[in-house]
Amino acid sequence: YVCSTWGNNHFKTFDGDIYQFPGICEYNFVSDCREVYKEFSVDIQRALNSNGHPEIQYILVKIKDIRILLKPNLVVVDGRIVKTPYYASGFLIESGEIYTKIYAKLGMVLMWNQQDALMVELDNKFNNHTCGLCGDYNGIPIYNEFINGGDYNSITYGNLQKISKPTAKCEDPDETQALPSCNKHRDECQRLLTSPAFADCRLRLNLEMYIQACMQDKCACNGKEDSFCLCSTISEYSRQCSHAGGRPGEWRTQNFC
Repeated sequence: YVCSTWGNNHFKTFDGDIYQFPGICEYNFVSDCREVYKEFSVDIQRALNSNGHPEIQYILVKIKDIRILLKPNLVVVDGRIVKTPYYASGFLIESGEIYTKIYAKLGMVLMWNQQDALMVELDNKFNNHTCGLCGDYNGIPIYNEFINGGDYNSITYGNLQKISKPTAKCEDPDETQALPSCNKHRDECQRLLTSPAFADCRLRLNLEMYIQACMQDKCACNGKEDSFCLCSTISEYSRQCSHAGGRPGEWRTQNFC
């Protein structure tokens, strides 16, 4: 199972919920939450880039007692800059033109496109043992993340995952902010995500969730037609489709994405 985050602050938990959380502090994305000894943790920090779009500035990964810092085109292991591929006992780090990947023997694969999109796949031995923005991996959508005794909204939930740092200068996003209704973009998003290139994806993924995410993207971009607004959710749909065993066709064209 995979948990991912992409584009305009979208998150998809291991259990399949998709929500938006626009926090710009450092947050626990996923960690092993069995009591005493955490086998791993992944923290992320987003910030707005010069175009005003959210990007992941860095990712902090702990595997057993080793600390790995990922930034665009930079990998630091226990304080030393390393060249990839980097082999160590228990994990391997690779980076290509687009993706940086970490394979950990304990049952985790992490993949980052060095911009907005991060995906973590976990062995099912971690079922019901994770916490963070990715949820508890108990196989039941919504349960525990957003209901846990009260009706959480996703902003409250996200704020709870903040890594407290005395020096951090960042505001928590406002919990009372409601998402705008973006229905006027439904037709366009549906057309993009049901194009022939994605014929093999229809039965593998929950299309409606990605249509909703695409609509939120279009709303947030207020008519700006840059590639981030249009392409980030479609890229994610394509990645998730491949991950589910599908074969997305070539959907990018010269003038689109």
